[in-house]
Amino acid sequence: MKIQISGHHVDVTPSVRAHVEEKFSKIIKHFPGLIGFDVIIAKEHGQHQVDIRTNYEGVAVAASGDDEVMYPAIAVAVKKLETALKHRKGQLKADLHEKPSCTTPPIAHEIIQEMDLSK
Repeated sequence: MKIQISGHHVDVTPSVRAHVEEKFSKIIKHFPGLIGFDVIIAKEHGQHQVDIRTNYEGVAVAASGDDEVMYPAIAVAVKKLETALKHRKGQLKADLHEKPSCTTPPIAHEIIQEMDLSK
């Protein structure tokens, strides 16, 4: 599992890196097909913004969160990413199930037209 963390106007300290890895530990258990994450932590106008991007089963999944404090912003972004991954997993599972085929019941007048009533 590769987590690439970059900061924009923010220093990425070992404690920030450890916090991000701790938050992703739960996601990694539920979605073992994930290979890597790109995490961008930025601070603009007094707000911390966290953008997370990853690929899951061939589709790019992204989530973002913002807050005045960095750690809640990370938590919001991770929660949104987890929700997006669950949604994508549900879509993949729904495609595996066989779609019901629509059968029309025989209509009475069609049956009567096929019958030979001349006897």
